[in-house]
Amino acid sequence: MSIDDLRAQYEAYPYPARDPADERKRLVTGSPSHLDEVNHFVFGGRLDHARPLRALVAGGGTGDGTIMLAQMMADAGNPGTVTYLDLSDAARAVAEARAATRGLTNIEFRRGSLLALEGLGPFDYIDCCGVLHHLDDPAAGLRSLTGALAPGGGMGIMVYAPYGRTGVYPLQQALRTMTEGLPPAERVAVARRLIAHLPRTNWLLANPFITDHRQADANLYDLLLHSCDRPFTVPELADLAASAGLAVAALVEPSRYEPSMWVKDPRTLKRLEGLSWLERAAWSERVCGSMTKHIAYLVRPADLDGAVARPDGPEVVPVLRDLDGPAIGRALPPGGSLDAELMGAMVTLPLPRLAGPILARIDGRRTLAELHREVAAAVGGDLAWETFRTQFGQLFAALNGVGKLLLRRGVR
Repeated sequence: MSIDDLRAQYEAYPYPARDPADERKRLVTGSPSHLDEVNHFVFGGRLDHARPLRALVAGGGTGDGTIMLAQMMADAGNPGTVTYLDLSDAARAVAEARAATRGLTNIEFRRGSLLALEGLGPFDYIDCCGVLHHLDDPAAGLRSLTGALAPGGGMGIMVYAPYGRTGVYPLQQALRTMTEGLPPAERVAVARRLIAHLPRTNWLLANPFITDHRQADANLYDLLLHSCDRPFTVPELADLAASAGLAVAALVEPSRYEPSMWVKDPRTLKRLEGLSWLERAAWSERVCGSMTKHIAYLVRPADLDGAVARPDGPEVVPVLRDLDGPAIGRALPPGGSLDAELMGAMVTLPLPRLAGPILARIDGRRTLAELHREVAAAVGGDLAWETFRTQFGQLFAALNGVGKLLLRRGVR
């Protein structure tokens, strides 16, 4: 696949399909590159928004990651800049229009390839979402990004995963046989006609985790007509990172990769004792069958120990993501549970006895020390720090596992 072929695809079908006017009513958020998530999984919660964050979105497309990160930096008062880089003028035009609608001025838009970053950087954080799996040489692309990464920095990447995309790759091959040499619009028309006449035995039709072929033409094209698309298993992802001098700090959301989320039999799970966390993640991927992608945060091996924030001290500040802590806390009985979505399925999370009083007081500003004092006063007893820390640790494990509770250190 040539760079010209890749550019032609995204000129014809900027991806993902977005209407800049929608920025007036919602912010598209996700992973990687949610700012609280980056702080938690790359910087150990130590990100100081008084210091400019230098960020690169490599392969920015129509702007989802760029707009999210730039808006969150602006909201946090961070004076840094997000550099957007993409080959497609059409995709960049959509991203620029979205930024203009929001009045964002902290984005620098550039046309170019992540394989040619000379003169750019260094960057504290690099986003590369949905790009590496479309390169002829993903390792070369990741090495290029590593060369632009500042000391102590990290990356958030997304690559496709094979098992949850069952049915995609045989249909891609079938369509190449039928559409080679056709212009993009005719390829889409052929694909839609074939999908409408597929036999009921087709694996894609039986896959409930893939729906892009039912959406906009840009989504269908990216799913079934892309000229280069290779998925990665967890071990392959770890090897890709290592080939560029990086290591996997975290996979998101963590509970996706925990065997006990998918298999409840204790005797079966006992046989996994002694495996590393990445080996357990690889086992979970093979068993659950529903992973369509992997979202990973990568750092240099020397930075691995301090990359992910831990609830290990009174100065740590819990931060909820997309949860109304006070409302949930008031309604939660002692020892209750919470339903959460994980890869399209609802899972029940057992919570510790003090989850309600703790959640009711998490506001993104209070430290664990302050929460301890306030919860102790609320429950009307002598609540030892160790007891509180154990209770919070159980709450953190449950909610962090589904991406709803993150941490930062006591900096702004």
